[in-house]
Amino acid sequence: MPEQTAQQSLTKSELLQRLQDGGADAIMRLRAMPEDSFEGGRYESGWNARQILAHLSSIEWTYPRLIDGARGGPPTAPSPAAPATLAAPAAPILSYNDRQVEKRADYTIGQLLDEFETNRAATIAAVVAADEELFSRPVRSAGGAQGTLAEVLNYVAVLHVAMHVKDITGA
Repeated sequence: MPEQTAQQSLTKSELLQRLQDGGADAIMRLRAMPEDSFEGGRYESGWNARQILAHLSSIEWTYPRLIDGARGGPPTAPSPAAPATLAAPAAPILSYNDRQVEKRADYTIGQLLDEFETNRAATIAAVVAADEELFSRPVRSAGGAQGTLAEVLNYVAVLHVAMHVKDITGA
């Protein structure tokens, strides 16, 4: 993925609203699709729509851990003034993503959607429980996104998910 820039810093309440709206929209759109349509298409890494859904459901659990990591501070912090960026993912994250998708090869579409929904609820709960100040702390995600916690969460949990939902649904 080429280097990209996320939107400017968000408040906790703005981020929370985006997570809630984006998660609800993703679930609504994906649950409306016929299950057999998830076997079609080829996207990044050669994945079909079902595998992209497996990717989304598997990575959603990482976002509360990113919030926990921000409490301890990142090992290498970017400038808080810099917008969130994402460079090409490193080989280890691509390998991790492939392993997580493979682990879910036998999940039904319903199980994948339920996992995403459960994990999104945990992400939202973690945001609700976190202090406002935490969202201005600089972080770096395992996938390479860096910026303030609010910017990175917006990028990975809102924009990234919306991009893949569009890949799957075509809309």
